[in-house]
Amino acid sequence: MDIEEEDSWDSREDEDESLLNQSETLTNKQRGNEITVRPVSFDGLAIHQLAAQGKLSQLEARLNKDSSLLNKQDECGLTPLMWAATFGERAVVDFLLQKGADPRMIGRNRESALTLASSGGYVDIIESLLRHGVDVNTYDWNGGTPLLYAVRGNHIKCVEALLANGADLTTESESGYSAMALAVALGHKRIQKVLEAHILRLYKPAQR
Repeated sequence: MDIEEEDSWDSREDEDESLLNQSETLTNKQRGNEITVRPVSFDGLAIHQLAAQGKLSQLEARLNKDSSLLNKQDECGLTPLMWAATFGERAVVDFLLQKGADPRMIGRNRESALTLASSGGYVDIIESLLRHGVDVNTYDWNGGTPLLYAVRGNHIKCVEALLANGADLTTESESGYSAMALAVALGHKRIQKVLEAHILRLYKPAQR
């Protein structure tokens, strides 16, 4: 990620935090309600950069020369798969999974490929990862789950995919917000409807 992209990301984060501070309905960044962030630097590891930029042919060539790079973690504990998931590189994600990349690995702050894809709104990558048996309810350092990050980003298709694969609606982040509470606080009304419909489907069998 270059400086301009990082500044843009920080700007969006600042806008989110400003909104939350004004409403006083959510805790602020200092109290732990911080979204999983995209990796900041390539750390000089070409394999991670290639994955992030979607350079599939070059990535394949590197792995053919040294297969040990497949699950190599950078200084933040992020793997090539995590970098590809972060930047929405579906072809790279599928290629790495086919090569045997471990989708269950976690970063230093408990980042996962699924959490990063959910934060970015990449439903196709979410579905690929779920087909490879990742934990839909994995959590990061502040209790954020893929569902919570999808709700935070107002990524409706991602929320639907996660719910369809067993995402837990009752899980709360360390700041005390469940998926529904977060959707309400942020004013994501379409997300609220998706969550409400899912809850109704869950309760219908019990009412018969």
